[in-house]
Amino acid sequence: MADANRIPGTDTASIDTASSDTPGGDTPRSGRNDRSERSEPLAPTGPQQVIEYGDYRAVLTGVGAGLRGLSHRGRPLVVKYPAEQAPPGGAGQLLAPWPNRVRDGRYGFDGHEQQLDISEPANHNASHGFVRWLPWRVVAEDAASVRFGLRLYPMHGYPHILELTAGYQLGEDGLSVEVAARNVGPTPAPYGIGAHPYLTLGRGPGSVDGAVLELPADTWIPVDERLIPVGREDVSGTAYDFRKARPIGDTVLDTAYTGLTRDRDGRATVRLTSGDGGRGVELWVGPEIGWLQVYSGDGLPAAYRRAGVAVEPMSCPPNAFATGEDVLRLEPGQRVAHRWGIRAL
Repeated sequence: MADANRIPGTDTASIDTASSDTPGGDTPRSGRNDRSERSEPLAPTGPQQVIEYGDYRAVLTGVGAGLRGLSHRGRPLVVKYPAEQAPPGGAGQLLAPWPNRVRDGRYGFDGHEQQLDISEPANHNASHGFVRWLPWRVVAEDAASVRFGLRLYPMHGYPHILELTAGYQLGEDGLSVEVAARNVGPTPAPYGIGAHPYLTLGRGPGSVDGAVLELPADTWIPVDERLIPVGREDVSGTAYDFRKARPIGDTVLDTAYTGLTRDRDGRATVRLTSGDGGRGVELWVGPEIGWLQVYSGDGLPAAYRRAGVAVEPMSCPPNAFATGEDVLRLEPGQRVAHRWGIRAL
């Protein structure tokens, strides 16, 4: 689900549907990525990390440990944006210690009322956690993988300390991601995780209309005008039913789903393919992820509008900190990990 707040300058940017190898688009790998000793301005997303394996190439950001680009044989699998720009619509960002929104930023935990900063003023919500705007450090890397680390100290409305890692690994089956959190503070902490990749067929604004979506979820979540859940509904007979692959057409999606159908390994898989079936991309989530937010990008700047479909893995639903639904309780010393990935079809 995209941010209501717009980043200045995003309306004039152009979408990058070419290979990640575009000259000037990415900085080199390893310590050579850090521009801090150079005279040119830093990228808004910090140092860029490039990893490669076979026909796959990914670009990761130091700010937020986000996914700025992923390609296969030069074909983009996620909507990519220029290094000189902040992520449009939250593209590729990691969302912790909660995904999506918290109504009015208010929630209770262990008998204490907390007030998060209102980061989505238009709807008076706290949105998408803290870590997407924080600088992460590289703690391990090789040619095909990189792992970031971040110690999250207490923030407004979240008086806890978490040690976070985000690992990205390329292999024969594409990109695998593991986001882990350990409570290193003295008190139990509420916790949830999300991610914000936009799957794309690489054909620019409006290309979502001709794409075919397969989404194995039997329940969708209606929301109010502030994008806060007001119940749940069976997808049967509705515009939100994509259990059988079908064209998206002009359907507008900004919708949370649950009731995921899984394979014998506990994975649920979403597929986006071209109408002729000649190209596609899929996103899978592990058994520890029970929710998906699907957004068709209608509210993005013109260069990105309906150019991709955000398929957002979430461990808990919108407004979960307020309702408690599927929020994890991390005891001091406890660690939890969530996994998802993307591959070409």
